[in-house]
Amino acid sequence: MPTPLASTLLSAAEAAGIRHGYFTRAGGVSEGLYRGLNVGLGSHDDREHVQENRRRVADWFGLPVEQLATVHQVHSPDVVTIGVSYDGSRPQADAMVTATPGIAIGVLAADCGPILFADPENRVIGAAHAGWKGALTGVLENTIDAMEALGARRETVIACLGPSISQASYEVGPEFIERFLTYDPDYAKYFTPSKRDGHAMFDLPSLTVDRLRKAGVTAESLDICTYPNAERFFSYRRTTHAKEPDYGRQISAIAIGKAA
Repeated sequence: MPTPLASTLLSAAEAAGIRHGYFTRAGGVSEGLYRGLNVGLGSHDDREHVQENRRRVADWFGLPVEQLATVHQVHSPDVVTIGVSYDGSRPQADAMVTATPGIAIGVLAADCGPILFADPENRVIGAAHAGWKGALTGVLENTIDAMEALGARRETVIACLGPSISQASYEVGPEFIERFLTYDPDYAKYFTPSKRDGHAMFDLPSLTVDRLRKAGVTAESLDICTYPNAERFFSYRRTTHAKEPDYGRQISAIAIGKAA
């Protein structure tokens, strides 16, 4: 069975009944390219394997798989609120928030940043998928706003970025760099020159954590890169470089249970 990674920061919310996990490839039934705990419904993996992997994730939370909520991720800044009437649908969005106990909300990733949020005092949680586009266009800030709409206070919100691609493995071209510098010239600090002229190595994790802190929440990163460790993590960029036809996705999830 899967044994997810944990955030020291978010673990402090366990006293409020909030449990979280950053799941790796370990503990699943998928085979071949998808070996392990692939939960990606958008992959070409055997559907029964994906569903069994999702069942195992839900079971870790002590929930039926029907109570594991995910969205159809589209690299947007959009957030959906999950309530007691959750019907299992997967709307197009890249973040979820809830104040409803007994539902695990999860985001999928394979290099992009999975961010889990919790307000232990007010028992509100969130989960966001932030690649460069989502981080730049506001998915993090929108998630915090949506949590506040459910009664959270950003002063008591904690957040952690899970396994994602690091600067050492993320080379980008001149158009990418220009897009960020046009948005904010100070964002030059997230780029260092690469070996190719006009290209740079991009520090998405630092941008993510900085924007979380600027939004007024306490934030940290697990500081784990998905690219170099094929045994533990799926990676879109590694798959592309290896010219493989498809890739799996790992999940990061959080749920509200009974307070201790």
